[in-house]
Amino acid sequence: MSNKNFDSCVSFHINNGAFLGRIVRLNNVLDKILGKHCYPLDVSAALAETTALATLLSSLLKYEGLFTLQIQGNGPVSLLVADVTSEGKIRACSTYDAEKLASAKALRKTENQIEALPHLVGGGYMAFTVDQGQNTQPYQGVVDLQGKTLTEMALRYFKQSEQIDTTLKLFLKHPEGESDSWLSAGILLQKAPLKGGKTIQESPEDLAQAWEDAEAYIQSLTDNEIFDEGLTSADILYRLFHANNLTLGTEKSYSFRCRCSRDKLLNTLRGFKEDEIESMLEEGKITLTCHFCSEKYVFDKSELSKH
Repeated sequence: MSNKNFDSCVSFHINNGAFLGRIVRLNNVLDKILGKHCYPLDVSAALAETTALATLLSSLLKYEGLFTLQIQGNGPVSLLVADVTSEGKIRACSTYDAEKLASAKALRKTENQIEALPHLVGGGYMAFTVDQGQNTQPYQGVVDLQGKTLTEMALRYFKQSEQIDTTLKLFLKHPEGESDSWLSAGILLQKAPLKGGKTIQESPEDLAQAWEDAEAYIQSLTDNEIFDEGLTSADILYRLFHANNLTLGTEKSYSFRCRCSRDKLLNTLRGFKEDEIESMLEEGKITLTCHFCSEKYVFDKSELSKH
């Protein structure tokens, strides 16, 4: 059963607008995504964390279309991808090698532990893409994978590409005991850019101290607090920043939805050459499975000849 305090993102400002932030908490979205697959625990954990980060990052942007976070590496988990539409629809999936994953865990002696994401993906890159559809140029930011955690990887992107002072903390809770639900969350804070003649009243010294304090408050946030079903995101923010002139912004809700469809796949197949179609046929049919939702679509050869 989903909780009304989860599957949303709340924006906020502190210190009279000098710093802006977001807090995301996911529950039912993750259960829907991961329930479509039979991923090993480590892979599910990595994808849950990636989905929380994707939701946070997408919430920072104004776009009409699709935001995608992709992590590609040379490790046992070769791909993690989560995309978020401007309407708040999320889907995510992963690609992994089960044998390599088992061998790596045996070598590291972590069979009973959840591995940190960087250990799973190895070397590679992280890409953020915004696609607003036809007649627009997609925006993409890319950074190579370096860091001991997904948080460190993301912060490296902000430091190198965006050059915006950012602090971030991600949280993860896997099913255990009587709970069969996944939970992930994140809180992000940035120094607000000065635009349009906007000024900040505090001195540089006071702002530096305020930023240091805000970072400490975020790092003090615990799993028990952020995953407390009795607390709203606003409650958590008030606990952290009640003395920092906290101003709450909008709250956006999220849900799982895959964008695959029979018509889309059929149109794609009709674009293949006849010899390519023949190589894909099994007993006169082609069966395709969506990587995101595991939905299977079966097409007769006769359908593909209708142009």
